[in-house]
Amino acid sequence: MADELLEQVVTAARTHGITEVEAIVTTSDDALTRFANNTIHQNVAERTRHLSVRAIVDGRTARATTNRLDADGIRGVVADAIAIARLTEPDPELLPLADPQPFGPRNRFADATAQATPDHRARIVGEAIRVVEGASQTAAGIYSTAHSTFHILNSHGVSAAYSETMARFSITAMAADSSGWAKASAVDLGDLDPIALARSAAQKAAASAHPRELPAGRYTVILEPAAVLDLAGQMFGDFSATAIRDDRSFLTGRMGKKIFGPNITIYDDVRHPLQAGAPFDGEGVGRRTLTLVDKGVVKDVAYSRHAAALAGVAPTGHGFPLPNEHGEAPTNIVIAGGETPLDRMIAETPRGVLVTRLWYIREVDPYEKIFTGMTRDGTFLVEGGQVVCGVRNFRFNQSLIELLSNVEALSTPLRASGEETFDMVVPAMRVKGFNFTEVTKF
Repeated sequence: MADELLEQVVTAARTHGITEVEAIVTTSDDALTRFANNTIHQNVAERTRHLSVRAIVDGRTARATTNRLDADGIRGVVADAIAIARLTEPDPELLPLADPQPFGPRNRFADATAQATPDHRARIVGEAIRVVEGASQTAAGIYSTAHSTFHILNSHGVSAAYSETMARFSITAMAADSSGWAKASAVDLGDLDPIALARSAAQKAAASAHPRELPAGRYTVILEPAAVLDLAGQMFGDFSATAIRDDRSFLTGRMGKKIFGPNITIYDDVRHPLQAGAPFDGEGVGRRTLTLVDKGVVKDVAYSRHAAALAGVAPTGHGFPLPNEHGEAPTNIVIAGGETPLDRMIAETPRGVLVTRLWYIREVDPYEKIFTGMTRDGTFLVEGGQVVCGVRNFRFNQSLIELLSNVEALSTPLRASGEETFDMVVPAMRVKGFNFTEVTKF
């Protein structure tokens, strides 16, 4: 179908005297079951198809998008893209369309996820609710399943396609003065264990009941993978050649320097077995594996075709569809781990704070990468190597550079899901000197 659409796009463009066109065809089937107050209250499903056309006209480029894929809709979106392009200023750095290149197929598809029914989601959600209800708590959350495709084609012969399924389960267990949370995602819903997630959330809510209030200050913290993901994930837009060139990256002036601890190594690897996403970028360029940080030293950053041409290097396959103002970024993050499981981190901590998740994260200082935010849904005091009680949540002000220089222990990495950034493969971390600045009232 996508090849036929491109042929129609090319034909429509030629009637305007234009031969340089690119088409992105996306489809998605998304279904979601939502629950609250121990009851399913919403089941929705949506099927979409979009055609996005980019035209190059005399050194200018623009894009237009439609969900009308009939002949009139295709002709209309092509005409719109060309008309918008003609209204823009010429770009002397604009490159011609990408040429085709080889890269292996890398679909991530599971029949069970694509064929999941409302009855299946309702049954699983019902079992999870019963776990939380059995602990005299109230459950809320979502169970979603999706199947999507992404196909990019252009008049230079590029034709790159990717298909993916994804299942997500998130649950919050709420008690009188405490709460617990758990979330996970997987290509194959068979790799999810919603009942185990429900048990974990319920146990956290029970264990954090009647929370004590600790004073603000610097603590050793044990960050579970979701907390690592949502905080560390805030920095990866800076691993971009365009961001560095624009002086809006904290890596400006720091390339090749050791800025993190020697136990911190970070990759961008779309082919990692726990990752997801297309093996090519928004122009159809194959993604390379990047070593972003090697033992604390900043090594690689992402290059789109445009950024690579300006720097005289090869593109890495991390560009976004053009035109855009961001350039490129790594999106398949893998933080290398260690050999200290979470329970051993706790057992080896004389005094510290165990953090389930972080939320409402906002940037304070873009160059020192200082962020503020709060703990949530399971914050605990660790004393003598044991979790002894829940504590009231904290607000923090914390530099990521400092945090990743103070990591004392790392667990085996796993695929983690949070709420503040995209899914990544990350370990749990024990970090010294984490800066809690205020105590909240809940």
